[in-house]
Amino acid sequence: MKNITQPFPSKDGRKKPVHPTIIDRHGRTFYYLRMAVNEQCNLRCIYCMPAEGVNFLQKGQLLTTHEIKRLLNVTSELGVSKIRFTGGEPLLRKDIPLLVKYAKNLTYVDYVHLTTNGILIHRYLDELENAGLSGINISLDTLKRDRFQFITRRIGIEQVIENIHLAIKSQIPSVKINVVVMREFNHDELLDFAQLTMDYNITVRFIELMPFDAHQIWKTGKFYRAEHIVNDLKAQANQLQEVAGSSTEHYVFKMKNAKGKIAVIPAYSRNLCGTCNRIRITADGKLLNCLYSQEEANLRDLMRKGSSDGGIKALIKKTFLNKHMDGWDAQQYNDPHRESMTQIGG
Repeated sequence: MKNITQPFPSKDGRKKPVHPTIIDRHGRTFYYLRMAVNEQCNLRCIYCMPAEGVNFLQKGQLLTTHEIKRLLNVTSELGVSKIRFTGGEPLLRKDIPLLVKYAKNLTYVDYVHLTTNGILIHRYLDELENAGLSGINISLDTLKRDRFQFITRRIGIEQVIENIHLAIKSQIPSVKINVVVMREFNHDELLDFAQLTMDYNITVRFIELMPFDAHQIWKTGKFYRAEHIVNDLKAQANQLQEVAGSSTEHYVFKMKNAKGKIAVIPAYSRNLCGTCNRIRITADGKLLNCLYSQEEANLRDLMRKGSSDGGIKALIKKTFLNKHMDGWDAQQYNDPHRESMTQIGG
């Protein structure tokens, strides 16, 4: 397995120190933090939540702004150089631009990204640009109005599409569209989404459905494997050429004369585990060393009991030292007790 323990280039081009770092027993180094800032969402996607929502935590159970900043600082000192804010829907937090700016100004952090459903981008875009946001991932599973309403149980596809165009025109360097592919729901729209890359310098990412759906549709035959997505794209798209992408984009293509890229992410198949570099912290301050693991370390309570930064760092290191080899191994040891992706962080 590839050992990813080399220094990462800093903002000024110099090499960063690699110690202290977060390393597991399999030789993997973790430098990409996914920080959930809330559980709430303004959509009710059928693969994430039931129509009435889930049992959201009380405000006092969630991380405060101060606690989020403290964890951003601590993890950056452990070698984190990329941060992504997730939810729920992170743009439901009015202080999200301030959190982006804080993260971007940390000495060892180079990239700060955000994942959103796109509904509220127009309200925050200028602030996010000024804060130095490096990239924005916008979740959109269909280009059809009726399907959008069926999948999300809400209206608003016109606003999302308008906001995608605003993001493309902005100074934010990276714009990506995340599409969860589901059999008989939207698998017939692959080419429609892929065609967006002809005119726009974006990445359209097709993602496997994951089993965090509050018992909604996971076991109803809607799963569409990454290999099927790839085969469909090759059959439908014009002269796909393999190109490079991010570490999570297992298959990456470019159509002839296209400005953007197409990626396929085997989120459930777990082909990416060997080069995992992710740290997950939930909105209630629980540290997960794997998306499929339920072995949580409680950073929130540790902070509230007065722990030093050194104590927090020690718990993070210990948690990742014990990380399982892959998501399949992690899953077999525990049954999930978080029903929805909104409770984990996207």
